Amino acid sequence: MAAETRPTASTTTKATTTSTSVQAKKSSNAISWLAPIICIIAGYCIWRFLMGDPNNFRLPDASGGFWPSHKDPKTAFSRIYEGGIIVPLLIGMLLMVIVFSIERFLTISRALGSGNISDFIRKVQYHLANRNVDAAIGECDKQRGSVANVMKAGLRRYKEMTGNTEYNTEQKVAAIQQEVEEATALELPMLQKNLVFLSTIVSTGTLVALLGTVLGMIRSFSALGAEGGAGAAGNLAVGISEALYNTALGIGTSALSLIMYNIFTTKIDSITYGIDESGFTLTQSFASLYK
Repeated sequence: MAAETRPTASTTTKATTTSTSVQAKKSSNAISWLAPIICIIAGYCIWRFLMGDPNNFRLPDASGGFWPSHKDPKTAFSRIYEGGIIVPLLIGMLLMVIVFSIERFLTISRALGSGNISDFIRKVQYHLANRNVDAAIGECDKQRGSVANVMKAGLRRYKEMTGNTEYNTEQKVAAIQQEVEEATALELPMLQKNLVFLSTIVSTGTLVALLGTVLGMIRSFSALGAEGGAGAAGNLAVGISEALYNTALGIGTSALSLIMYNIFTTKIDSITYGIDESGFTLTQSFASLYK
């Protein structure tokens, strides 16, 4: 009996290793290393020149320098200055949360595209059911999000495979699936980029604040031991309140970072789900319509 003619393993490999039509996105990592440095410097400037403005104190330190020893602040804002040298770091971390939250918001907003993702996928499914691939690609051009980018890459390979006579259905579906996976691999890193800063600040913000508080308490009790007397107790209370500004600032920074991190990861999860659904839609549609 004559052997059945089937595509060889090399043919399958050829079908599934066709170069992707999706090009890698060009992006700059400058914000990833510039923003933290600029935020820390800005935090020091806010602490030193705004909170530590000599006009905000009744007993300013005329010598100036990196860390002037101003006394008797006039306002609560200037009282934060006496929280110590950890305060600029905490302010810098708060600025980092704000900067990276804005950056992620803009990036993820673009990735979500225009319109509802579920509605977009249903429209594509409708056009594919009617064998109108060009109309489905047109929907991707209108949506312009990450899901649409992945779907468009898969649709281009989908359209190519409809006219292909060299491979069987299983190989064509594999080629479409690989195109979707390669497009996904290019989209997802852009969504998750810089989230590590927010997740790191969630855990380190409170610890850094605790360090500032402990240092402040050490200074306060050292002054109590050196001065003694009833007046020292009043200075101790003031010193403790100043030290606790570190705790309040650190907890607030960590809480904001946690909230923003959860918001962004939730949005990314919805995009990832849409991408997964897109790949399933393309492979199932082709397998059922082009057997």
